[in-house]
Amino acid sequence: MTSEILTISLGFVNCYLVKTNAGFILVDTGMRSGRADLEKALANAGCQLGNLKLIVITHGDIDHTDNCVYLREKYQTRIAMHQNDASMVENGAMRPRRKVKSPLLRLMHLVMRLFGGMDKMVAAFDRFKPDFYLDEGQNLMEYGFDATVLHLPGHTKGSIAILTSTGNLISGDTLENRGGLHPALIVDNEAELAASVDRLAQLGIKTVYPGHGKPFTWEQFVEHFLKKNRADIGRK
Repeated sequence: MTSEILTISLGFVNCYLVKTNAGFILVDTGMRSGRADLEKALANAGCQLGNLKLIVITHGDIDHTDNCVYLREKYQTRIAMHQNDASMVENGAMRPRRKVKSPLLRLMHLVMRLFGGMDKMVAAFDRFKPDFYLDEGQNLMEYGFDATVLHLPGHTKGSIAILTSTGNLISGDTLENRGGLHPALIVDNEAELAASVDRLAQLGIKTVYPGHGKPFTWEQFVEHFLKKNRADIGRK
């Protein structure tokens, strides 16, 4: 059973459309500000009512979930994510206390707080209950995708990634490529994030499709991050 991963870049955040023999799976949905571009990309790929089999959410942050309700209604599909992040989308609990490791991101968050940007986005967010939950080791073969769910806490408690049988990883925000290759810059639990990255190093990953930035190879991640930072990951 063959599958193809198509990158949909919506400004600073990515979605991934997986094309299989059985239809399509969309991983993450971006912000509503990018909805028109997302719909255009779906249409160009041939994704339409009846063949979008599933929406998979890698974690509950608003930049990955803001179009969920709209897409579920338009395409009559289902949404799945890890239960540990369900409160974020069900109750709008979008701002758990997390460490922001990037000075630029800290500045951006400060500006948003001062001008009420995040409050406005959360107030406008269409809350929803996932149709079902995904957990460690679950296979997506019933949706035509030979891939396995990995529970990788650290960025959020319910962060997941999708690992294909051919060694490609849709990583959500567990691994990123903005300003360089690195693990999540916003961290719920540093020890858990370090353990998640160490676990990924054992899985023979070929290409990483991150939530932010362009895809990269695992070898590039090893060269640009792990060789320089392994001793410090989880303690910064």
